[in-house]
Amino acid sequence: MKIKVLTIAEDILGANEEKARRNQERLDKHAVLAVNVMSSPGAGKTSLILQTINGLKQKARIGVVEGDVASTLDASKVQAQGAPVIQINIPGGCHLDANMMEKALNNLPLGEIDLLLIENVGNLICPAEFALGEHKRVMLLSLPEGDDKPYKYPLMFAEADAVLINKIDLLPYLGFNIPAFNRAAVGLNPRAKIFQVSCKTGEGLEDWFSWLLAEIGEMKRAGKSHI
Repeated sequence: MKIKVLTIAEDILGANEEKARRNQERLDKHAVLAVNVMSSPGAGKTSLILQTINGLKQKARIGVVEGDVASTLDASKVQAQGAPVIQINIPGGCHLDANMMEKALNNLPLGEIDLLLIENVGNLICPAEFALGEHKRVMLLSLPEGDDKPYKYPLMFAEADAVLINKIDLLPYLGFNIPAFNRAAVGLNPRAKIFQVSCKTGEGLEDWFSWLLAEIGEMKRAGKSHI
């Protein structure tokens, strides 16, 4: 009997894209800007989210989706900042997907949120392949990881709307070549904004906040134009 080949990956991705499209339409309806934050474990995603909540609390209403393999440690930190948060645990998983995001949206007060920050599972491969319905993708890299990551994980950088180099306060102590990294990142993705930040000292975060506020404003204007 002839062997039948099933293209399961294509089917899964196709279904995910359709669900992601519907998620984005739902977010658009409420004029909520969704930002998918991706990085390797330990790069500083949670620290960035906490700093962003604190830095923008007088200017934007922020909600958070926390993706992790286990625990509610990060969600508890977000909740302590007063932001609505949903924890998604995926034991054995390596990324969030659009179906998970739909469930999170079902449990968030979207009418009371301007900016939804999504902390994806720490991974430099899978998260870039699965749309969630987000409007912007952010790639976070920390200095200890090295300046060669754009060459090793090109899809993450090619898909990003913004790239944040975190832990910039460690630059004097590490051999991270900023110009070389910038050349590699821009070579893969000329449209991406690159920010040098430190979630510990606050360096560079104001530029990051300004970018987010501009994108939120654009979302609000687009929403009004459709009324």
